Amino acid sequence: MPQSLAAVLIHAVFSTKDRRPWLTPDIRQELHPYLVGVLANIGCPSIQTGGTADHVHTLFRLSRTASVAQVIEKVKTSTSKWVKTKGARDFAWQSGYGAFSVGSGEADRIVAYIRNQEEHHRKVTFQDELRGLLREAGMDFDERYLWD
Repeated sequence: MPQSLAAVLIHAVFSTKDRRPWLTPDIRQELHPYLVGVLANIGCPSIQTGGTADHVHTLFRLSRTASVAQVIEKVKTSTSKWVKTKGARDFAWQSGYGAFSVGSGEADRIVAYIRNQEEHHRKVTFQDELRGLLREAGMDFDERYLWD
């Protein structure tokens, strides 16, 4: 085949450092579209982006020429600089992230999940949410290294 094609969907999750609630509703209202723009600029269009005061979820189509690590690094670096322009000089993302492959048949469920973050986190902490996502994906993890 002379053309390279890929249809890889990634559900990425990352938190503010120490899960500090930097992302107020006003910040999120601007941050999420900014993050969508960053993804678009690197050829990884967002399908859905959202989150709460201390973390972000984004479902995006991974470019065939980029790695997940490259995309997350670019998104976190760009958005961190942007948040700091809004007066949060000490803002930082935690160093790690979660990234989960999503089949095209699951995309609608993940979109709804991301849209429902505010309600979801009235009952479930970020830590419990991430543990659940990791278990659902069948990933081994060491609790000592999940949080910073």
